[in-house]
Amino acid sequence: MHILVRPSAGPQGKRWQVCLDQFAVDFRNEQEARHFVSTLEARLRAPHALPRTEQPLTG
Repeated sequence: MHILVRPSAGPQGKRWQVCLDQFAVDFRNEQEARHFVSTLEARLRAPHALPRTEQPLTG
């Protein structure tokens, strides 16, 4: 996933965007945008256990 933080001007004035490939999320300021990216990257790096499939009981 490509993550980009950039300024964006809109009807509400200067805002910041975090672009995740083709998807963009707006933030009020750069600090909020960078905090979002930091949290997202930490969650992506966190270990994830794969679900185990239960074996049918035979008997």
